[in-house]
Formats: sequence, structure tokens, C-alpha cells
Amino acid sequence: MVELQVVLPDESAAMPPERLVELAVAAEELGYGTAWLPDHLLPPGEFGSTYGGVYEPLVTIGYLAARTSRIRFGTSVLVLPMRSAFVVAKQAATLHRLSDERVVLGLGAGWAHEEFAAVGVPFEERGRRTDSSLEILRDLFEGRDRGGVFEPKLRAPLPIMIGGTTTPALRRAARFGDEWQGLGLDGAGFSAAVARLRSFGERQVKVGTRLDWSEGDPGPVVAMAHELAEAGAETVAVSFGDEGGALERMTRFYGLFTAG
Repeated sequence: MVELQVVLPDESAAMPPERLVELAVAAEELGYGTAWLPDHLLPPGEFGSTYGGVYEPLVTIGYLAARTSRIRFGTSVLVLPMRSAFVVAKQAATLHRLSDERVVLGLGAGWAHEEFAAVGVPFEERGRRTDSSLEILRDLFEGRDRGGVFEPKLRAPLPIMIGGTTTPALRRAARFGDEWQGLGLDGAGFSAAVARLRSFGERQVKVGTRLDWSEGDPGPVVAMAHELAEAGAETVAVSFGDEGGALERMTRFYGLFTAG
């Protein structure tokens, strides 16, 4: 059975933090399995539908996990090549322990040239840096020596989710990922992407994708979620747009989807 997930609306610097708590608690009570937070450090434009991620996602997960008990929290996606892999591993492992093992570390290579320039990371090196960082994360999470003591050690697996539909992203998901999340795919596109991912390796990777419903009739988006489930999606995450109407849309969507 497909797991419904929610992308929390972290796109407004004016939004009070308690609003994110309210939405996370509501998502848990409704039955959503995972809540995702976006990431941008220094985007070239205003935060909004293009550049979400006002609140740093790993810090925010700690805040939200303390106010919930069952729902998983993940990053969709953390731009890994802009960060130290060792720091990300330490943060994620700490969050996993503090949240009673409810963290999914969603990672990607990034796409905004201007943002890479702003933080001083060469854009053309992002793929190599991402793969190198993923090797470090895997080593630390699986207890392989990296020249020092890594704690807290994982008591339960900390899933790594790889986002993206490009060939490098799919290859990366097959090599390093426990989960994969696509974006903007219909049923046929999803099936093709999964087949491509599977062609790169035999590791078992949980597959899903993201949709958006921020306005208008929910019917087509609900129908697409069912189409994706029939195409083999194990997870479907939905972004519900601006925080002002997100709770109503999140509630309505869940009811419509589960009604059939």
C-alpha cells in the first residue's frame, strides 16, 4: 500500500515557527507517514515556490520531532555538496537518536548555479562532491573506520533518500540510496525512471515521487496519485502550497485519496 507523505511549506520568512509544528502534528494525526522539509542556503531570489527552505531543515526536524511521536521527518532534498559530509552525518545520526529513529536523510546534488557561487562551491564539481560525500556517509553510518570515533552509532538504519530524475541521480540512488524520490512524473514516466534506476544495480531501493497541489480542483492530483500508486510508487509526497491554506488542502487531499 502506498504511503502518503507531505512536503511542509517552509517558504515564508514571515511564517511563525509554530505554524510548522501545527502542520506536522496535523499530518501525523491524519496518517501521513513522512513530512519533508526543503533546503536552500543562499538562493538568488526570494524564498517561495521555487526556492523553499527558509528554516534550515535538520535544525527544524529536531524542533518538530520533539512535538510529535510517530511521523518520520526527512529532507527533500538537502543539497549535499554545499556541506561537510562529516557534519551532516553527525547531525543526522544525532537527530535519528533523539527522534527515536524517525529521520530520513534526503540528499541531492543541487541545481542553482547562483547559489553554488554564493557559497563558494564550484557548480561543475557538485556531482563528484556528492558521490564522495555519500561514500563518507555510508562508511560512518555502517561503522567503517574514517580515522576517528563516530558517535552516536546507529541503533537502527538511517535511510538515505536520493532525489532527482537525471541519469546521474538515478545511478546515485542505485549505488547509495535506500529510497528514491522523483519529481513531476506521471505513471509512465515514473515506471520508466524506476526501470532506469533498477538497471544500475540490484540493491533494494524504495521508490516514490512528489506531486504539487496548491490551488484549484484536487481531483486531477488525487487521480495522478492513484495512477502513480498503480505504477508501483511506494510513496507519494504532496506539496500543498502556501502555509495559509496548507492545512485545509492537506486534510482534504488525504480524505479524497483514502476514500478511493
